[in-house]
Amino acid sequence: MKTLSVGDKAPLFSLLDENNQTVSLADYIGKKQVLVYFYPKAMTPGCTVQAQGLRDSRAELEKLNTVVFGISPDETKRLTKFCQRDELNFTLLSDVDHQVADDFGVWGLKKFTPEYLS
Repeated sequence: MKTLSVGDKAPLFSLLDENNQTVSLADYIGKKQVLVYFYPKAMTPGCTVQAQGLRDSRAELEKLNTVVFGISPDETKRLTKFCQRDELNFTLLSDVDHQVADDFGVWGLKKFTPEYLS
């Protein structure tokens, strides 16, 4: 799996958001900075803390003309619940087949055990 490096162009994508609307990265080229982050599953403890941190940083991100997209393999129905439950103020995108995560080089097995414990 090849991960992106500083200076690489992000792979273009089109995905459904939490409202079942298509969002295309190409629509933002030259208009805004885009912060794309990937998370494994909506409404889990770690992903919730991460999303709330981005939610709470909205004013700073707007000053930087930055739009946020959170991408996970969740269905849009779960994304809708996540947005509502946590009052998220940015777009969540559904990458059910994890193709976009693959394109960005971030899809893989989780590694929670330090090597010295293996």
